[in-house]
Amino acid sequence: MDTREKTFISEDEMTRQEAFMHSVRELNPEGTKKYSINTYGCQMNENDSEKLAGMLEAMGYRQTDKLEDCDLILFNTCCVRENAELKVYGHLGSLKKLKECKPDMVIALCGCMMQQEDVVDHIIKKYRHVDLIFGTHNLHRFPELLYKALNSDKAVADVSSSEGFIAEGVPIRRENGVKAWLTIMYGCNNFCSYCIVPYVRGRERSRKEPDILDEARMLGHQGYKEITLLGQNVNSYGKELKDGSSFAGLLRSLESVEGVERIRFMTSHPKDLSDELILAMRDCKKVCEHLHLPVQAGSDAILKEMNRRYTRDHYFELVNRIREQIPDISLTTDIIVGYPGETDADFEQTLDLIKRVRFDYVYTFLYSRRTGTPAAKEEEQVSEEVMKKRFDALLELQNGIGREINDRMAGKVEEILVEGTSKNNINMLTGRTRTNKIVNFKGGADLIGRLASVRIDKVGTWSMEGSLEREV
Repeated sequence: MDTREKTFISEDEMTRQEAFMHSVRELNPEGTKKYSINTYGCQMNENDSEKLAGMLEAMGYRQTDKLEDCDLILFNTCCVRENAELKVYGHLGSLKKLKECKPDMVIALCGCMMQQEDVVDHIIKKYRHVDLIFGTHNLHRFPELLYKALNSDKAVADVSSSEGFIAEGVPIRRENGVKAWLTIMYGCNNFCSYCIVPYVRGRERSRKEPDILDEARMLGHQGYKEITLLGQNVNSYGKELKDGSSFAGLLRSLESVEGVERIRFMTSHPKDLSDELILAMRDCKKVCEHLHLPVQAGSDAILKEMNRRYTRDHYFELVNRIREQIPDISLTTDIIVGYPGETDADFEQTLDLIKRVRFDYVYTFLYSRRTGTPAAKEEEQVSEEVMKKRFDALLELQNGIGREINDRMAGKVEEILVEGTSKNNINMLTGRTRTNKIVNFKGGADLIGRLASVRIDKVGTWSMEGSLEREV
Protein backbone atom coordinates (compact mmCIF):
# COMPACT_ATOMS: atom_id res chain seq x y z
CA MET A 1 0.00 0.00 0.00
CA ASP A 2 1.21 3.51 -0.81
CA THR A 3 2.37 5.09 2.46
CA ARG A 4 0.47 8.25 1.54
CA GLU A 5 -2.78 6.31 1.92
CA LYS A 6 -2.02 5.98 5.65
CA THR A 7 -2.83 9.67 5.96
CA PHE A 8 -6.49 8.96 5.26
CA ILE A 9 -8.98 7.29 7.59
CA SER A 10 -10.28 4.00 6.16
CA GLU A 11 -13.92 3.46 5.22
CA ASP A 12 -14.08 0.72 7.88
CA GLU A 13 -13.13 3.22 10.59
CA MET A 14 -15.73 5.72 9.43
CA THR A 15 -18.34 2.94 9.37
CA ARG A 16 -17.31 2.12 12.95
CA GLN A 17 -17.90 5.73 13.99
CA GLU A 18 -21.30 5.69 12.28
CA ALA A 19 -22.17 2.70 14.46
CA PHE A 20 -21.26 4.70 17.57
CA MET A 21 -23.43 7.58 16.30
CA HIS A 22 -26.31 5.12 16.13
CA SER A 23 -25.54 3.86 19.66
CA VAL A 24 -25.54 7.40 21.08
CA ARG A 25 -28.77 8.17 19.23
CA GLU A 26 -30.38 5.12 20.86
CA LEU A 27 -29.63 6.74 24.24
CA ASN A 28 -31.60 9.76 23.05
CA PRO A 29 -34.57 8.19 21.20
CA GLU A 30 -36.80 11.26 21.46
CA GLY A 31 -34.09 13.57 20.13
CA THR A 32 -34.61 15.96 23.04
CA LYS A 33 -31.02 16.37 24.20
CA LYS A 34 -29.42 19.75 23.55
CA TYR A 35 -25.85 20.93 23.03
CA SER A 36 -23.74 24.07 22.86
CA ILE A 37 -20.33 24.44 21.20
CA ASN A 38 -18.03 27.28 22.26
CA THR A 39 -15.27 27.88 19.71
CA TYR A 40 -12.00 29.74 20.25
CA GLY A 41 -9.26 30.54 17.77
CA CYS A 42 -8.96 30.42 14.02
CA GLN A 43 -11.24 29.63 11.11
CA MET A 44 -10.00 26.04 11.09
CA ASN A 45 -11.34 25.64 14.61
CA GLU A 46 -14.65 27.07 13.43
CA ASN A 47 -14.73 24.53 10.61
CA ASP A 48 -13.91 21.75 13.11
CA SER A 49 -16.81 22.92 15.27
CA GLU A 50 -19.12 22.66 12.26
CA LYS A 51 -18.10 19.01 11.95
CA LEU A 52 -18.61 18.41 15.68
CA ALA A 53 -22.06 19.98 15.38
CA GLY A 54 -22.80 17.78 12.38
CA MET A 55 -21.91 14.66 14.34
CA LEU A 56 -23.98 15.77 17.31
CA GLU A 57 -27.02 16.44 15.14
CA ALA A 58 -26.57 13.00 13.57
CA MET A 59 -26.65 11.61 17.12
CA GLY A 60 -29.98 13.29 17.86
CA TYR A 61 -28.76 16.39 19.69
CA ARG A 62 -30.11 19.87 18.96
CA GLN A 63 -28.28 23.18 19.33
CA THR A 64 -29.21 25.74 21.99
CA ASP A 65 -27.72 29.02 23.19
CA LYS A 66 -28.93 28.48 26.78
CA LEU A 67 -26.28 26.69 28.82
CA GLU A 68 -28.78 25.79 31.54
CA ASP A 69 -30.73 23.76 28.96
CA CYS A 70 -27.70 21.85 27.72
CA ASP A 71 -27.12 18.13 28.03
CA LEU A 72 -23.67 18.60 26.49
CA ILE A 73 -21.36 21.62 26.54
CA LEU A 74 -18.30 21.43 24.31
CA PHE A 75 -15.33 23.80 24.26
CA ASN A 76 -13.23 23.73 21.07
CA THR A 77 -10.05 25.35 22.34
CA CYS A 78 -7.12 27.36 21.00
CA CYS A 79 -3.60 27.67 22.43
CA VAL A 80 -2.08 30.21 20.03
CA ARG A 81 -2.58 33.01 22.56
CA GLU A 82 -2.74 32.99 26.35
CA ASN A 83 -6.02 34.94 26.50
CA ALA A 84 -7.89 32.12 24.72
CA GLU A 85 -6.65 29.60 27.28
CA LEU A 86 -7.57 31.81 30.23
CA LYS A 87 -11.11 32.21 28.89
CA VAL A 88 -11.54 28.44 28.73
CA TYR A 89 -10.40 28.01 32.33
CA GLY A 90 -12.73 30.80 33.41
CA HIS A 91 -15.74 29.17 31.74
CA LEU A 92 -14.87 25.77 33.17
CA GLY A 93 -14.81 27.22 36.68
CA SER A 94 -18.19 28.87 36.25
CA LEU A 95 -19.78 25.60 35.05
CA LYS A 96 -19.06 23.71 38.26
CA LYS A 97 -22.31 24.75 39.93
CA LEU A 98 -24.35 23.98 36.80
CA LYS A 99 -22.81 20.51 36.68
CA GLU A 100 -23.80 19.96 40.33
CA CYS A 101 -27.40 20.81 39.43
CA LYS A 102 -27.31 18.65 36.28
CA PRO A 103 -24.92 15.74 37.05
CA ASP A 104 -25.86 13.92 33.82
CA MET A 105 -24.73 16.85 31.68
CA VAL A 106 -21.54 16.19 29.71
CA ILE A 107 -18.79 18.82 29.71
CA ALA A 108 -16.27 18.17 26.94
CA LEU A 109 -13.04 19.79 25.80
CA CYS A 110 -11.26 19.39 22.48
CA GLY A 111 -8.97 21.34 20.14
CA CYS A 112 -5.41 22.61 20.24
CA MET A 113 -5.15 23.19 24.00
CA MET A 114 -5.85 19.52 24.56
CA GLN A 115 -2.79 18.47 22.54
CA GLN A 116 -0.61 19.73 25.39
CA GLU A 117 -0.02 17.03 27.99
CA ASP A 118 0.49 19.46 30.89
CA VAL A 119 -2.82 21.18 30.10
CA VAL A 120 -4.72 17.89 30.10
CA ASP A 121 -3.15 16.85 33.41
CA HIS A 122 -4.07 20.23 34.93
CA ILE A 123 -7.69 19.97 33.79
CA ILE A 124 -8.11 16.41 35.06
CA LYS A 125 -6.74 17.36 38.48
CA LYS A 126 -8.40 20.75 38.98
CA TYR A 127 -11.64 20.54 36.97
CA ARG A 128 -13.07 17.21 38.01
CA HIS A 129 -16.47 18.05 36.56
CA VAL A 130 -15.06 17.70 33.02
CA ASP A 131 -16.26 14.43 31.45
CA LEU A 132 -14.49 14.21 28.09
CA ILE A 133 -11.19 15.42 26.64
CA PHE A 134 -9.88 14.80 23.11
CA GLY A 135 -7.47 16.53 20.75
CA THR A 136 -7.13 17.69 17.16
CA HIS A 137 -5.90 14.37 15.79
CA ASN A 138 -8.88 12.23 16.79
CA LEU A 139 -11.81 14.57 16.14
CA HIS A 140 -13.36 11.96 13.83
CA ARG A 141 -13.61 9.62 16.85
CA PHE A 142 -15.92 11.98 18.74
CA PRO A 143 -18.97 9.63 18.49
CA GLU A 144 -17.00 6.75 20.06
CA LEU A 145 -15.53 8.94 22.79
CA LEU A 146 -18.91 10.49 23.61
CA TYR A 147 -20.47 7.04 23.87
CA LYS A 148 -17.75 6.03 26.33
CA ALA A 149 -18.25 9.21 28.37
CA LEU A 150 -22.01 8.64 28.55
CA ASN A 151 -21.40 5.14 29.89
CA SER A 152 -18.64 5.92 32.37
CA ASP A 153 -18.48 7.37 35.87
CA LYS A 154 -14.96 8.65 35.20
CA ALA A 155 -13.60 11.27 32.84
CA VAL A 156 -12.64 9.99 29.40
CA ALA A 157 -9.40 11.48 28.10
CA ASP A 158 -8.12 10.34 24.70
CA VAL A 159 -5.55 12.64 23.15
CA SER A 160 -3.59 11.07 20.32
CA SER A 161 0.07 12.07 20.15
CA SER A 162 0.49 10.45 16.74
CA GLU A 163 0.28 12.36 13.48
CA GLY A 164 -3.21 13.46 12.52
CA PHE A 165 -5.33 11.81 9.87
CA ILE A 166 -7.80 13.04 7.27
CA ALA A 167 -11.33 11.74 7.63
CA GLU A 168 -13.72 12.21 4.72
CA GLY A 169 -17.48 11.93 5.05
CA VAL A 170 -17.80 13.45 8.54
CA PRO A 171 -21.25 15.08 8.94
CA ILE A 172 -21.14 18.87 9.02
CA ARG A 173 -23.60 21.53 10.17
CA ARG A 174 -22.98 25.01 8.79
CA GLU A 175 -24.77 28.04 10.22
CA ASN A 176 -24.60 30.48 7.32
CA GLY A 177 -26.28 29.91 3.98
CA VAL A 178 -24.15 32.40 2.04
CA LYS A 179 -20.50 31.71 2.93
CA ALA A 180 -18.75 28.49 3.91
CA TRP A 181 -15.36 27.33 5.16
CA LEU A 182 -13.73 24.51 3.21
CA THR A 183 -10.59 22.98 4.71
CA ILE A 184 -8.15 21.75 2.06
CA MET A 185 -5.23 20.71 4.29
CA TYR A 186 -4.20 20.27 7.90
CA GLY A 187 -1.05 20.89 9.91
CA CYS A 188 2.07 22.94 9.30
CA ASN A 189 5.73 22.23 8.50
CA ASN A 190 7.12 25.73 9.00
CA PHE A 191 7.96 25.78 12.73
CA CYS A 192 8.03 29.55 13.16
CA SER A 193 9.81 30.18 16.47
CA TYR A 194 6.79 31.76 18.17
CA CYS A 195 4.12 29.35 16.96
CA ILE A 196 2.65 26.32 18.72
CA VAL A 197 0.58 25.14 15.72
CA PRO A 198 2.95 22.49 14.30
CA TYR A 199 3.13 20.88 17.74
CA VAL A 200 -0.64 20.66 18.21
CA ARG A 201 -1.89 20.35 14.62
CA GLY A 202 0.87 18.08 13.32
CA ARG A 203 2.63 18.01 9.95
CA GLU A 204 1.07 19.11 6.68
CA ARG A 205 -1.56 16.77 5.27
CA SER A 206 -3.51 17.62 2.12
CA ARG A 207 -6.95 16.39 1.17
CA LYS A 208 -7.26 14.81 -2.25
CA GLU A 209 -8.46 17.21 -4.94
CA PRO A 210 -11.52 15.10 -5.94
CA ASP A 211 -12.76 15.15 -2.32
CA ILE A 212 -12.35 18.94 -2.16
CA LEU A 213 -14.16 19.39 -5.46
CA ASP A 214 -17.00 17.13 -4.30
CA GLU A 215 -17.48 19.23 -1.16
CA ALA A 216 -17.31 22.47 -3.17
CA ARG A 217 -19.96 21.16 -5.60
CA MET A 218 -22.16 20.19 -2.67
CA LEU A 219 -21.80 23.70 -1.22
CA GLY A 220 -22.71 25.25 -4.57
CA HIS A 221 -25.74 22.97 -4.82
CA GLN A 222 -26.80 23.96 -1.29
CA GLY A 223 -26.77 27.64 -2.25
CA TYR A 224 -23.48 28.83 -0.77
CA LYS A 225 -22.14 31.64 -2.93
CA GLU A 226 -18.69 32.06 -1.40
CA ILE A 227 -16.20 29.49 -0.15
CA THR A 228 -13.02 30.19 1.81
CA LEU A 229 -10.32 27.55 1.44
CA LEU A 230 -8.53 26.90 4.72
CA GLY A 231 -5.06 25.67 5.61
CA GLN A 232 -2.22 26.76 7.87
CA ASN A 233 -0.28 27.37 4.65
CA VAL A 234 -2.42 26.82 1.56
CA ASN A 235 0.58 27.47 -0.70
CA SER A 236 1.94 24.07 0.37
CA TYR A 237 -1.21 22.25 -0.70
CA GLY A 238 -0.53 18.95 -2.44
CA LYS A 239 3.23 18.80 -2.00
CA GLU A 240 3.24 15.65 0.13
CA LEU A 241 0.67 13.90 -2.09
CA LYS A 242 3.31 13.67 -4.82
CA ASP A 243 0.67 13.33 -7.53
CA GLY A 244 1.14 16.70 -9.23
CA SER A 245 -1.42 18.49 -7.06
CA SER A 246 -0.78 22.18 -6.39
CA PHE A 247 -2.72 25.04 -4.90
CA ALA A 248 -2.71 26.94 -8.20
CA GLY A 249 -4.09 23.87 -9.95
CA LEU A 250 -6.78 23.46 -7.28
CA LEU A 251 -7.94 27.06 -7.78
CA ARG A 252 -8.24 26.49 -11.52
CA SER A 253 -10.25 23.31 -10.92
CA LEU A 254 -12.60 25.07 -8.49
CA GLU A 255 -13.30 27.77 -11.05
CA SER A 256 -15.79 25.47 -12.80
CA VAL A 257 -17.88 24.64 -9.71
CA GLU A 258 -21.47 25.68 -10.39
CA GLY A 259 -23.26 27.88 -7.88
CA VAL A 260 -20.13 29.19 -6.19
CA GLU A 261 -19.58 32.82 -7.19
CA ARG A 262 -16.55 33.71 -5.07
CA ILE A 263 -13.45 31.93 -3.80
CA ARG A 264 -11.18 33.18 -1.02
CA PHE A 265 -8.37 31.44 0.84
CA MET A 266 -6.11 31.72 3.87
CA THR A 267 -3.40 31.62 4.94
CA SER A 268 -0.49 32.13 2.51
CA HIS A 269 3.13 31.99 3.67
CA PRO A 270 5.32 34.49 1.78
CA LYS A 271 8.24 32.07 1.46
CA ASP A 272 6.49 29.85 -1.08
CA LEU A 273 3.84 31.95 -2.81
CA SER A 274 4.68 31.07 -6.40
CA ASP A 275 4.32 32.95 -9.68
CA GLU A 276 2.09 30.06 -10.77
CA LEU A 277 -0.30 30.91 -7.95
CA ILE A 278 -0.23 34.65 -8.76
CA LEU A 279 -1.21 33.86 -12.36
CA ALA A 280 -3.99 31.53 -11.21
CA MET A 281 -5.36 34.30 -8.98
CA ARG A 282 -5.22 36.67 -11.95
CA ASP A 283 -6.90 34.27 -14.38
CA CYS A 284 -9.62 32.75 -12.16
CA LYS A 285 -12.62 35.08 -12.23
CA LYS A 286 -14.13 33.62 -9.07
CA VAL A 287 -10.98 34.14 -6.98
CA CYS A 288 -11.41 37.44 -5.15
CA GLU A 289 -8.90 40.27 -5.40
CA HIS A 290 -7.83 39.95 -1.79
CA LEU A 291 -4.74 38.30 -0.36
CA HIS A 292 -3.88 37.82 3.30
CA LEU A 293 -0.07 37.61 3.36
CA PRO A 294 1.32 37.59 6.94
CA VAL A 295 4.68 39.36 7.19
CA GLN A 296 4.89 39.27 11.03
CA ALA A 297 7.81 41.76 11.22
CA GLY A 298 9.69 44.25 9.07
CA SER A 299 13.18 43.63 10.43
CA ASP A 300 15.43 41.03 8.82
CA ALA A 301 16.98 40.28 12.20
CA ILE A 302 13.57 39.53 13.75
CA LEU A 303 12.38 37.60 10.70
CA LYS A 304 15.46 35.39 11.03
CA GLU A 305 14.79 34.84 14.74
CA MET A 306 11.19 33.99 13.89
CA ASN A 307 12.40 31.37 11.38
CA ARG A 308 10.20 32.91 8.68
CA ARG A 309 12.73 32.08 5.91
CA TYR A 310 12.36 35.26 3.87
CA THR A 311 13.71 38.82 4.08
CA ARG A 312 11.95 42.17 3.88
CA ASP A 313 13.36 42.62 0.34
CA HIS A 314 11.90 39.27 -0.69
CA TYR A 315 8.55 40.40 0.69
CA PHE A 316 8.74 43.71 -1.22
CA GLU A 317 9.59 41.86 -4.44
CA LEU A 318 6.70 39.46 -3.91
CA VAL A 319 4.23 42.31 -3.34
CA ASN A 320 5.47 44.02 -6.51
CA ARG A 321 4.96 40.83 -8.57
CA ILE A 322 1.46 40.41 -7.17
CA ARG A 323 0.47 44.00 -7.92
CA GLU A 324 1.91 43.83 -11.43
CA GLN A 325 -0.50 41.00 -12.25
CA ILE A 326 -3.44 42.08 -10.05
CA PRO A 327 -3.26 45.90 -9.76
CA ASP A 328 -6.47 46.30 -7.74
CA ILE A 329 -5.69 43.61 -5.17
CA SER A 330 -6.35 44.28 -1.49
CA LEU A 331 -3.49 43.20 0.76
CA THR A 332 -3.85 42.41 4.45
CA THR A 333 -1.27 41.03 6.85
CA ASP A 334 -0.42 39.92 10.40
CA ILE A 335 2.23 41.62 12.53
CA ILE A 336 3.53 40.53 15.93
CA VAL A 337 4.63 43.40 18.16
CA GLY A 338 7.20 42.81 20.89
CA TYR A 339 8.85 39.61 19.70
CA PRO A 340 11.71 38.68 22.08
CA GLY A 341 14.75 40.84 21.39
CA GLU A 342 12.86 43.34 19.22
CA THR A 343 14.65 46.70 19.51
CA ASP A 344 13.38 50.18 18.71
CA ALA A 345 15.34 49.97 15.45
CA ASP A 346 13.68 46.66 14.57
CA PHE A 347 10.26 48.14 15.23
CA GLU A 348 11.05 51.18 13.06
CA GLN A 349 11.79 48.72 10.24
CA THR A 350 8.31 47.28 10.70
CA LEU A 351 6.75 50.75 10.51
CA ASP A 352 8.81 51.44 7.39
CA LEU A 353 7.53 48.23 5.77
CA ILE A 354 3.93 49.25 6.49
CA LYS A 355 4.52 52.65 4.91
CA ARG A 356 6.05 51.11 1.79
CA VAL A 357 3.59 48.26 1.23
CA ARG A 358 0.46 50.20 2.26
CA PHE A 359 -1.75 47.38 3.46
CA ASP A 360 -5.52 47.69 3.40
CA TYR A 361 -5.64 46.24 6.90
CA VAL A 362 -3.18 44.90 9.46
CA TYR A 363 -4.07 42.36 12.15
CA THR A 364 -1.76 43.34 14.99
CA PHE A 365 -0.92 41.05 17.91
CA LEU A 366 1.12 41.51 21.05
CA TYR A 367 3.64 38.68 21.33
CA SER A 368 2.24 35.89 23.48
CA ARG A 369 4.76 33.54 25.11
CA ARG A 370 3.85 29.93 24.32
CA THR A 371 5.47 27.13 26.32
CA GLY A 372 7.09 24.61 24.03
CA THR A 373 8.16 27.09 21.36
CA PRO A 374 11.78 28.25 20.85
CA ALA A 375 10.80 31.90 21.38
CA ALA A 376 9.51 31.16 24.88
CA LYS A 377 13.05 30.25 25.93
CA GLU A 378 14.49 33.63 24.90
CA GLU A 379 15.66 35.64 27.91
CA GLU A 380 15.32 39.07 26.28
CA GLN A 381 11.53 39.41 26.50
CA VAL A 382 10.04 42.83 25.66
CA SER A 383 8.13 44.50 28.50
CA GLU A 384 4.37 44.90 28.31
CA GLU A 385 4.75 48.68 28.56
CA VAL A 386 7.02 48.82 25.50
CA MET A 387 4.81 46.39 23.58
CA LYS A 388 1.72 48.50 24.24
CA LYS A 389 3.49 51.70 23.15
CA ARG A 390 4.63 50.09 19.91
CA PHE A 391 1.21 48.55 19.34
CA ASP A 392 -0.48 51.96 19.58
CA ALA A 393 2.06 53.55 17.21
CA LEU A 394 1.56 50.82 14.62
CA LEU A 395 -2.22 51.05 14.90
CA GLU A 396 -2.19 54.83 14.43
CA LEU A 397 -0.02 54.53 11.31
CA GLN A 398 -2.05 51.74 9.73
CA ASN A 399 -5.45 53.31 10.49
CA GLY A 400 -4.38 56.37 8.52
CA ILE A 401 -3.18 54.31 5.57
CA GLY A 402 -6.29 52.13 5.59
CA ARG A 403 -8.56 55.16 5.62
CA GLU A 404 -6.66 56.75 2.70
CA ILE A 405 -7.08 53.55 0.66
CA ASN A 406 -10.80 53.39 1.49
CA ASP A 407 -11.29 57.06 0.58
CA ARG A 408 -10.41 56.23 -3.02
CA MET A 409 -13.51 54.04 -3.22
CA ALA A 410 -15.97 56.92 -2.63
CA GLY A 411 -18.39 57.24 -5.54
CA LYS A 412 -17.41 53.91 -7.10
CA VAL A 413 -19.89 51.13 -7.81
CA GLU A 414 -18.81 47.84 -6.26
CA GLU A 415 -20.05 44.26 -6.56
CA ILE A 416 -21.31 43.20 -3.12
CA LEU A 417 -22.16 39.70 -1.95
CA VAL A 418 -25.08 40.38 0.41
CA GLU A 419 -24.53 38.36 3.60
CA GLY A 420 -27.47 39.48 5.75
CA THR A 421 -28.65 42.35 7.90
CA SER A 422 -26.15 44.64 9.60
CA LYS A 423 -25.32 43.78 13.22
CA ASN A 424 -25.44 47.46 14.12
CA ASN A 425 -28.57 48.43 12.15
CA ILE A 426 -31.28 45.87 11.37
CA ASN A 427 -32.67 48.24 8.72
CA MET A 428 -29.51 47.90 6.65
CA LEU A 429 -28.12 45.02 4.64
CA THR A 430 -24.43 44.17 4.84
CA GLY A 431 -21.96 42.48 2.54
CA ARG A 432 -18.42 42.59 1.22
CA THR A 433 -16.69 43.76 -1.90
CA ARG A 434 -14.44 41.36 -3.78
CA THR A 435 -11.56 43.13 -1.99
CA ASN A 436 -13.13 42.18 1.37
CA LYS A 437 -14.42 45.63 2.38
CA ILE A 438 -17.60 45.72 4.49
CA VAL A 439 -20.41 47.76 2.93
CA ASN A 440 -23.81 48.51 4.53
CA PHE A 441 -26.77 49.68 2.47
CA LYS A 442 -30.58 49.71 2.38
CA GLY A 443 -32.36 46.97 0.49
CA GLY A 444 -34.88 44.16 0.69
CA ALA A 445 -34.24 40.88 2.47
CA ASP A 446 -34.67 39.10 -0.87
CA LEU A 447 -31.17 40.33 -1.78
CA ILE A 448 -29.50 38.21 0.93
CA GLY A 449 -27.34 35.60 -0.73
CA ARG A 450 -27.17 37.51 -4.01
CA LEU A 451 -24.69 39.75 -5.74
CA ALA A 452 -25.63 43.42 -5.95
CA SER A 453 -24.08 46.56 -7.41
CA VAL A 454 -23.74 49.22 -4.71
CA ARG A 455 -22.44 52.77 -5.03
CA ILE A 456 -20.14 53.79 -2.17
CA ASP A 457 -21.55 56.98 -0.61
CA LYS A 458 -19.79 57.19 2.74
CA VAL A 459 -16.35 55.85 3.62
CA GLY A 460 -15.08 54.86 7.07
CA THR A 461 -11.96 53.23 8.44
CA TRP A 462 -13.66 49.91 9.17
CA SER A 463 -16.74 49.88 6.94
CA MET A 464 -18.61 51.87 4.30
CA GLU A 465 -22.18 52.86 3.48
CA GLY A 466 -23.69 52.81 0.02
CA SER A 467 -26.86 52.79 -2.03
CA LEU A 468 -28.18 49.99 -4.18
CA GLU A 469 -27.70 50.44 -7.92
CA ARG A 470 -29.00 47.07 -9.11
CA GLU A 471 -28.87 43.32 -8.52
CA VAL A 472 -26.06 41.70 -10.51
